[in-house]
Amino acid sequence: MYEGMELVRPELLADTQVVVPGKPFRVGLLLRMAPKWHTYWHFPGDAGLATSIQWTLPEGFTAGPIQWPIPHETIEPGDIEVFAYHDETLLITTITPPATLPAGEVTLKASASWLVCEEICIPGNAGNLSITIPVGPSAEPANAAIFAKYDALLPKPGPWPYGIGIQPATGGFEVKSSALPAGSKLAFYPLPPNGESAGRPVTSGAGDSQTVQIPWKAGTPLTGVIVLERGESVQGWTVDGIPEDAVATKPSPSPDAESSAAPPLNLWTAMFLGFLGGMILNVMPCVLPVISLKIFGFIRHGGEDRRKVLAHGVAFALGIVTWFLVLAAVVVGVKAAGHQITWGSQFQSPVFIVGLCIILFVFALNLLGVFEVILPGAATERLVGAGGGGGLGGTFSQGVFATLLATPCTAPFMGPALGFAFGQPPLVIIATFLAIAIGMAIPYVILAANPGWIKRLPKPGAWMERVKQMMAFPLLATLVWMIDILGQQRGVGAIVSLLGYLLCLAMACWIYGAFCGPLTSLRVRAIALALILALGIGGGILFLGKGLGTPVTSTGATKVGPDGIPWVPFSREALAKLKAEGKGVFIDFTAAWCLICKANERSSIDRAKVREALAKSGIVPMKADWTNSDPEITAELQKFGRVGVPFYVIFPAGRPDEPIILPELLTESIVLDAIVKATTSPAGPPTPGSSANGATPKTNQP
Repeated sequence: MYEGMELVRPELLADTQVVVPGKPFRVGLLLRMAPKWHTYWHFPGDAGLATSIQWTLPEGFTAGPIQWPIPHETIEPGDIEVFAYHDETLLITTITPPATLPAGEVTLKASASWLVCEEICIPGNAGNLSITIPVGPSAEPANAAIFAKYDALLPKPGPWPYGIGIQPATGGFEVKSSALPAGSKLAFYPLPPNGESAGRPVTSGAGDSQTVQIPWKAGTPLTGVIVLERGESVQGWTVDGIPEDAVATKPSPSPDAESSAAPPLNLWTAMFLGFLGGMILNVMPCVLPVISLKIFGFIRHGGEDRRKVLAHGVAFALGIVTWFLVLAAVVVGVKAAGHQITWGSQFQSPVFIVGLCIILFVFALNLLGVFEVILPGAATERLVGAGGGGGLGGTFSQGVFATLLATPCTAPFMGPALGFAFGQPPLVIIATFLAIAIGMAIPYVILAANPGWIKRLPKPGAWMERVKQMMAFPLLATLVWMIDILGQQRGVGAIVSLLGYLLCLAMACWIYGAFCGPLTSLRVRAIALALILALGIGGGILFLGKGLGTPVTSTGATKVGPDGIPWVPFSREALAKLKAEGKGVFIDFTAAWCLICKANERSSIDRAKVREALAKSGIVPMKADWTNSDPEITAELQKFGRVGVPFYVIFPAGRPDEPIILPELLTESIVLDAIVKATTSPAGPPTPGSSANGATPKTNQP
């Protein structure tokens, strides 16, 4: 006779090696089923029973609800539809520890029960599950691979991509899509109240246009998961309480700024917004160091042949376009693999930051004259000397480099365009990225095509060598910014390791410049190159070989900023709690590598009047720090149709379904006006703490 414990092997896994006081972490119940046997989703379907978990936690600890991965839809004998897990599943729960904990370790205990079925069904349980984790000041990740696997299978909160919309239909609702990727199947997994299903959803249509008819009990809001299957890849998006009289398939834009979720864009609108955003990227602080070099290059070419000037302008533009197309290809590839896409997420990688620091440092040393790269024969031109002249290859690389630095920036108009594009088929993604690239590149082509404008620039001369050297300092300033980002991600130890390696590179570049010239003997050059390799490889092993430490994590406690604003670290649990308590919340989605975010903070948020307005209104300031990758912040951004920072939103007190979206570029008055609107009732007198009349238009958000 079978026993449930033989057919299911349960185990508790944590995503951290260390419990940090006040910082939420996750524990997953891993269920391994015998071949051909299965357990059930929280809505099992026509038959079955959901797995349950009862926690026994130390004093002060709290456990959130189970996060259920997307199941498999299975039709069992007798035409019984069930939603089940085969082979293995991980049911994740967020655990929040108290703000203070004694040194030592904590033990989390749980009991679990399940129903496991094949041709027969057998109940099973485990009452003695436990996991012990030490307490410490900083978290270290654990079981990253399996948590990442099941994170990808958790339904996202929205917005719905691929032109998906929901509307009332006879006897229920219908889900429609008009832009599905090739080879996809659209489905809907219901989560009916009290488990009472009104019928089985049915999918019709094929290709990029499919419809799911959902029988639903009259008068009951629609809840469930929209599921998209593409071969082995499965994605899902939550549907949480669509009322029976819903008519909008996408949120309407708020007159205050931008819509609270993905705007109802089409391809041409997205391309136009992307084009404008690309042009504005040229004046973003991320890009200015390289742009100044390009303008200096135009000065150098001012007295040369018009065709040569135009060729350099086109080469720079092609560098921009090429890199944006590479980014588009990466986005398409990552989406095809079923992963989430964000803008600027490479700056969350310390490896990428270190690589960019090395490029900036070597580039600056070249401009300062520490070394010159000389090619043999007719190709004796500088490879990277943007200010110094270089050939077309060097100019092309400058365009690539400018785009590389632009990726942490989200210029005005780019946010909605990217949010739209990242949820669309490959051709739409490529078209939108191409529009952004053309917008960024076209000013240089126009300038290069008008020699009359270039002639108004100063004439080339000996003074340019000094200016070229001066151009190294904006790059070094950017390097300082990158080092600061690395420090906020990985701590002081990572900074010391990087600086040690940059010292080795400086010595290697000096040796190259001093002993590898065309007049140096072959023997001396061979010795110099050996020393350069030793410094480059040996320095990397010595300073970077042990890695860059572990991510710097927040304790989860309120932090008072230098301006006196008591910032609460973002978490979905904390946000939900504040909304449930009827409190207003101002969320600042930011990152250390986002210069626009920092500029907004200093000029528009970290101000005495804003501090006073927040305190008077009772709005809780919440900081969503995206410097390191954070799935919760990523999911919240995607809920509003955004894929990058900066992003600012206020949830008015008592009206959490009427978020007020602020633009990417802020002024103090914009922030103050938004606070006033958030503290003004849509009908009747202002709420306590407000001093103006007016209403915040409601945004329809699923």
